[in-house]
Amino acid sequence: MSAESSSPWQSALLVRVLIVLAACLCAVALEWMRPPLPERFDEGIRDFALRLLADDAPEERIAVVDIDDETIRNVGPWPWERGVLADLVELLLGEHGARTVVLDVVLPESGERVGDARLASMASHAPLVLSQILDYSPRVPALSLGVLRGGIPADPAVAPREAVGFIANHAGFSEARCIGNIGYIPDADGLLRRLPLLTRFQDRDYRHLAMNVLACAGAAPATLLAQVGGGQWRIPYHKSLDAYTVVPADAILARRLDADLLRGRHVFVGSSSLGLGDRVSTPLAPLSAGVMVHAASLSALLDLEAGELSPPWSGRGFLLAWIVATMALAGFFIARLRAWAGALALVVLALLWLAIALYGARHQAEWSITAPLWGYLLLLLFGVPHELWLSQKKTQRAIATLSHYVSRQVLDEILRANLHHSLRPTLREVTVLIADIEGYTRLTSSLSLEDAARLTKDILECLTQPLLAAGGTLDRYSGDGLVAFWGAPLDCPEQADIAVETALAMLRRVEVYNRESPAGLPAVRVRIGIESGRALVGDLGTTFRSTYTAVGDCINFTSRLEYAARDQPTPLLIGPEANGKLKRFRTHCAGTIQLRGTETSIEVFSIDAGNAVAAR
Repeated sequence: MSAESSSPWQSALLVRVLIVLAACLCAVALEWMRPPLPERFDEGIRDFALRLLADDAPEERIAVVDIDDETIRNVGPWPWERGVLADLVELLLGEHGARTVVLDVVLPESGERVGDARLASMASHAPLVLSQILDYSPRVPALSLGVLRGGIPADPAVAPREAVGFIANHAGFSEARCIGNIGYIPDADGLLRRLPLLTRFQDRDYRHLAMNVLACAGAAPATLLAQVGGGQWRIPYHKSLDAYTVVPADAILARRLDADLLRGRHVFVGSSSLGLGDRVSTPLAPLSAGVMVHAASLSALLDLEAGELSPPWSGRGFLLAWIVATMALAGFFIARLRAWAGALALVVLALLWLAIALYGARHQAEWSITAPLWGYLLLLLFGVPHELWLSQKKTQRAIATLSHYVSRQVLDEILRANLHHSLRPTLREVTVLIADIEGYTRLTSSLSLEDAARLTKDILECLTQPLLAAGGTLDRYSGDGLVAFWGAPLDCPEQADIAVETALAMLRRVEVYNRESPAGLPAVRVRIGIESGRALVGDLGTTFRSTYTAVGDCINFTSRLEYAARDQPTPLLIGPEANGKLKRFRTHCAGTIQLRGTETSIEVFSIDAGNAVAAR
């Protein structure tokens, strides 16, 4: 491959590689840096998938006792007397046989003494889990209400979230056995997707509520923390809200509920009442009771403990391999497919990745869902247009190349047909013209290099201009002559007549040149052969060089006719096939000749160049 032809190819390859690398780097950078805008798209897709795939099979291990608006109307306004709250807990633990009772309520101030004492006793000796709030927002002064309990020695190997304040229960609950944190940090869009399972405050660590429920029930929190980490844990939300059993609190207090419905379950006591303001936005619903978040967290931790849910994993190794492999694959196909097919290939890769990414997210993969999609978008915006531009340049080069072989009229017609099949090899009926300078070696041997080159170019100009003006296709220059034909790439019904007319025009121009040539240059005689026949015509080149040419017996016969004219008084010989197609010229038999290199003899015809008469 020449330097001229390899340079554009190498440049195109370099641009392709750079575009693919840019797409890879973009996707990898988005995975590692997680900028806000792509992260919003990520979370939006995750939220949609959670809502779409959430399991609505009943959650038999957990129940929610709701202090709803109807309960408040029936029992009385909040806050209730502590005795009422104590009655509710005793009924749940006693008659209903709850495995644990979880109060999603903080009691920072003392209430009615007997009721407080009953609750404190159950918190110390029964599976009653209380709540406290650790605050993560800097305030002046910092929140400090009640007595913080339940802390464990800080583990230097763990880096949990740091709290700056708290709202805890009053000192009467200082002997409580199980107390969990219900503080949270919503995402930038206000949705609650993660919970800090471990929070550090003043050199002690505090577990979140769902984790302490399991601890109170006899599970090993340290084992679970080792699987999910101590930082912000993404709540799987793998159960739909309808999967949870929710009963109104007044049905418990009025003993209207079947006692076996809640038996053996972890029962959360919380509120959906608008007046109590415990509402949060989650991926499952724009507004739901905060207690449902803790129920979803406990459900996921129970599945994790049972091995039914995968621990969180980054998935970055797989994601990196996917990005590199698919970006390279996309670049390979874009370079070899049409623009629309390349764009379709990117869409297919994007859909395939979405299916894999959502499956992985369902199994706790923390990878960026949209990172590869942004890379594919980059390929779509730059890779596909680049290949389209290269295709247009290739077409322009093909047109420029073809313009050296066919006349402007023929080229315009090809362009009007959108180059449809114009270069594809086909078998066509053509009329071939071969012209050659007689005794070229003898003529130029006595000339200087400059004069020989000038003579050659001038004679080829005399031959080429009439050819292109007549709509002929220039096949090639053969040193001191040329090969041309009619009938391809466009049909030409009068091709034989036009070929003869062109040959006569060539001979006239050579005569004029001989009269007007500078002194010192010899007179030139040109021989011309014309024959018709079937030939394979089209781009018959290679990957290294394209050439639009014709191949067939008629080419060989024409060449031998041109050579035979050396021994004829006329410079123009016409073969029998071409002669049979003539409609506008009268010819005469120029004898029978034996084709050089064969045993075949054919009758040949000619037209007197000076006295040709059109037979109309």
